Amino acid sequence: MSTAEDLVIGILGGSGHEGSGLALRWAKAGYKVLLGSRSVERALEAAVELNARLERPTIIGVTNRAAAEQASIVVMTVPFSAQRSTAESVQDFLQGKVFIDVTVPLVPPKVARVQLPAAGSAVASLQEMLGEKVKVVSAFQNISAHLLADADKPIDCDVLVCGDDKEARDQVIDLAAAAGMRALHAGPIANSAAAEALTSVLISLNQRYKVNTAGIQITGIPHAMTPEFVAVR
Repeated sequence: MSTAEDLVIGILGGSGHEGSGLALRWAKAGYKVLLGSRSVERALEAAVELNARLERPTIIGVTNRAAAEQASIVVMTVPFSAQRSTAESVQDFLQGKVFIDVTVPLVPPKVARVQLPAAGSAVASLQEMLGEKVKVVSAFQNISAHLLADADKPIDCDVLVCGDDKEARDQVIDLAAAAGMRALHAGPIANSAAAEALTSVLISLNQRYKVNTAGIQITGIPHAMTPEFVAVR
């Protein structure tokens, strides 16, 4: 598993609910996290709020561009409407890096209805745009932000990890484990379409049953065959 000494994690759109939850969990696991935002003031404010929940502050508020430039692994947690423009704005800093995209093609107001883009997958389209020198990995789409925010508890929901580079998927699976989640190799980047579509299904379940934590679990694969998640500290 990658250690805190090996990696600096940059999160684009990190001041949002999904990004801040991931930032907090990785920081609690000992990683240095660059919390990116279009507004450096918002990034600094969010970093202060999150660091107040940590024994050792390791979250630094920066712009999205600074996060992408200085990080060894970059994570993007922005709305679908900002996915392409955000990636384009930092494209020069992504070459040779693992780029984790958490994008879900939700189209308000009907977010509980599957509305995949014409190309089939929002994340696969991003890989095509960025080129093969950027190792795009799709992950964390099906994890509720409410669960991520409760950083003292492991998450009882599996993470589907899709990407064309197996070593890049391995790194993301290790990061998921460090954040208290079990992650599984789910195949090439094209398979991201399934995880993206499942998010709308989970939103529909949340609405119908008046909960906010619906998730998925893959049965038939013993936990002994997958990296054991680390209990968050």
